[in-house]
Amino acid sequence: MTVTAAVAVLVGVLALATVLGMLLRARTGRARTGRTSTRGVAADTADLAPAEAFGTAATLVQFSTPTCARCPATRRQLDAVASATPGVTRLEIDLAERPELARRFAVMQTPTVLLLDRDRTVRTRFGGPPRPADLTAALDTVLTTGHQESR
Repeated sequence: MTVTAAVAVLVGVLALATVLGMLLRARTGRARTGRTSTRGVAADTADLAPAEAFGTAATLVQFSTPTCARCPATRRQLDAVASATPGVTRLEIDLAERPELARRFAVMQTPTVLLLDRDRTVRTRFGGPPRPADLTAALDTVLTTGHQESR
């Protein structure tokens, strides 16, 4: 391989890595809304925790691992939101202790946050730390929909 070809390959690899990095960064923390998991099958959330651990209005479920660098900040963010919003609680699931949940909920990174409505249906999913505005909007939607359905 000539020096010119090697430089061209190197530049191509760097360009591809940059584009992929930008795409991943743009998707991290964005809300994906829906009532199903990413596989199109309803995700069963009943066995995540005891019934009393779920919020009466909504639940923020954080999937974490012991080595996750962004999980402590996400924990603080979700705790602040839950404590400021009546009927909302936060659950944290350690995937090192319950690895089967990573496959079931298609967790590809930690933290991954699920927003469950009062019926424990997955309404919104965040891959990475939730962006505050997206989290607030998704929670407002769930809380508003929940109040309308209970009337």
